Amino acid sequence: MSSNPDTPPPKPNGKTAMIIGAGPAGLMAAERLAGSGHAVTIYEGMPSAGRKFLMAGKSGLNITHAEDLETFLSRYGASRARLEPHLRKFGPNEIRDWCAGLGIETFVGSSGRVFPTAMKASPLLRAWLRRLDGLGCKIHYRHYWTGWDETGNAVFKTPDGKVTAKTDITVLALGGGSWKRLGSDGKWMEILTNAEITCNPFKPANCGFDVAWTDHLIDKCAGSPVKAVTLTVATKSGPQQTVRGEFVISRTGIEGSAVYAISAALRDQWLETGDATVTLDLTPDRDLADVTTRLNKPRGKNSLGNHLRKALGLDATKTALIFETTPRETLNDPAKLAIAIKTLPLKITKPRPIDEAISTAGGVAWEELDETFQLKKRPGTYCLGEMVDWEAPTGGYLLSGCLTI
Repeated sequence: MSSNPDTPPPKPNGKTAMIIGAGPAGLMAAERLAGSGHAVTIYEGMPSAGRKFLMAGKSGLNITHAEDLETFLSRYGASRARLEPHLRKFGPNEIRDWCAGLGIETFVGSSGRVFPTAMKASPLLRAWLRRLDGLGCKIHYRHYWTGWDETGNAVFKTPDGKVTAKTDITVLALGGGSWKRLGSDGKWMEILTNAEITCNPFKPANCGFDVAWTDHLIDKCAGSPVKAVTLTVATKSGPQQTVRGEFVISRTGIEGSAVYAISAALRDQWLETGDATVTLDLTPDRDLADVTTRLNKPRGKNSLGNHLRKALGLDATKTALIFETTPRETLNDPAKLAIAIKTLPLKITKPRPIDEAISTAGGVAWEELDETFQLKKRPGTYCLGEMVDWEAPTGGYLLSGCLTI
């Protein structure tokens, strides 16, 4: 397809397609189908397109991630085998080229994340909708899909009453179960389940977790970042997962990029056992011997907090975490305290609610789809994006997957 958003529509092939859902997966499906000559109509339940996409890009749209392809593919975990053929065809480099074709330049941040130069999602979305308009796509807003009627027509609830439609191809791109106010309410799952299509229950992904903080820690640290730390969590199968980064202490628990990176393993541990623990290393650049040696130095009249600051460079937030979770007898023993600082256990009580999660796991089961994402029980109907049961961490991986499948 030409990179020019104003390219005239290709020659019609005589086939029609409807896209239900105007998020990234739906809009990309519309672009590809229209680019191959289909007459495409998009139906969106909300008053405008890409509402979750815009919210995700409010503080900087992380659209993909620049790293070697093998590492990139590994981020998709158990779903890698199903997604890999598609990610190899339309991966990070292709996504950046696609952005450039829309007139949106991108750059790679220090963490490897890829952002539009303007940072925001809105210029990209405007250019994208302009391209779709140039390809002849029609969009009907406030058309909320409620299922199929007895003749196989798609049925929509609109401000003007019920509307039905039928096309050669139907693409369902209805999102997951989080951020309901932006349109991803997950109610489609009941429709598909009633049609005997297996859907796995939603689970929060890229989410925060509750911790039973004391009032003292909440008053002192709520909203404070914990920087330069590693988080380790056991996984259901295979080696433990460790990530380095930072997170934020909230009034209810923990959240932030490093927490989201291990959220799937931490969530699954909690679902399996009823509780979960993440282990913190508050001094990842020092080994245990160095930490022990520094703590054994005489502290004189310094308080323990000042001693931790001077000996190890720990800030007030890290020190508060140590005092919050460490028994007094450990605090008074430098050798035991050194071990605690390197392996500080943080007990999780539960994940935050699904509607607060950045994304969700669960959805249409893989066994219901063929290799092209077509429903085996409903030929001509495809399921794309977050409504399929796969998950990926933030850092551009989630959005890359939605643009690919």
